Amino acid sequence: MKTENQIFLEKFNEAFANNDTDFILDQVTDDIRWEIVGDKILEGKEAFAEALKEMEQAEPLKMTIHHIITHGKHASVNGVMTTSDGTSYGFCDVLTFSGFKNPKVKKLTSYAIKVH
Repeated sequence: MKTENQIFLEKFNEAFANNDTDFILDQVTDDIRWEIVGDKILEGKEAFAEALKEMEQAEPLKMTIHHIITHGKHASVNGVMTTSDGTSYGFCDVLTFSGFKNPKVKKLTSYAIKVH
C-alpha cells in the first residue's frame, strides 16, 4: 500500500512529464531551492518557474518510476523519462519537504543522465 507521500510524488513527477507547471508550482515553497547537479542551482519560486518553462516539451515525456523512498521530511524518486524523439534520461530526485502537515517541496536535488 502506498503512503500519501508516495502518491504525491507520483503525481508530482507525472506533472513534470506532462508540463503541468501550475500543479508543480502549487506544490513548492516560495523559497524552493533546486539543484540540477552539474548544471545549475535555482533559488526561489520565480527562478524555478522560469526553468520549468524552459524545459517544457512539445509532447509529454514517457515516464517510468522505479522507486519512491520516503522517510520523514525526505524522499527520493528514480526512474527513466523518454522524450518524443526516443532519447531517454535516467533520473533521481532527492526532495526535502517543508514539514509534515500539508508539506510542500522545499528543496529538490536532481540527477539526470542520458541513457539512449
